[in-house]
Amino acid sequence: MSRKFTQDHEWIDVSGDVGTVGITDYAQGQLGDITFVELPEVGSTVGKGDSVSVVDSVKAASDVYTPVSGEVLEVNEALGDAPETVNTDADGEGWLFKVKLSDPGELESLIDEAAYKSYVAEL
Repeated sequence: MSRKFTQDHEWIDVSGDVGTVGITDYAQGQLGDITFVELPEVGSTVGKGDSVSVVDSVKAASDVYTPVSGEVLEVNEALGDAPETVNTDADGEGWLFKVKLSDPGELESLIDEAAYKSYVAEL
């Protein structure tokens, strides 16, 4: 399983036809202390590039865009009580939602970790 990234600072790990989505460590660092995470509704259908979540921090509210189309299967309920998990473990326990991919071909338009690191280095 390889992680893919968007230039909007989301990541997705895909296993079979299910992708786990979160924001990157770079993104959480730019946001500062996260105070609230609005998650998508389980069962909702999302389209690639749709704003499906909002991460609120002491600095700003930031939209999270889904990197792929599909159905939201699960959300990270633990973030309701501990939104700061996105700050402390953005690449792991701070995941936001899981989506069943409706078009796995959409993954082809995402970038790999090396390309993402190169992109961030130029910001």
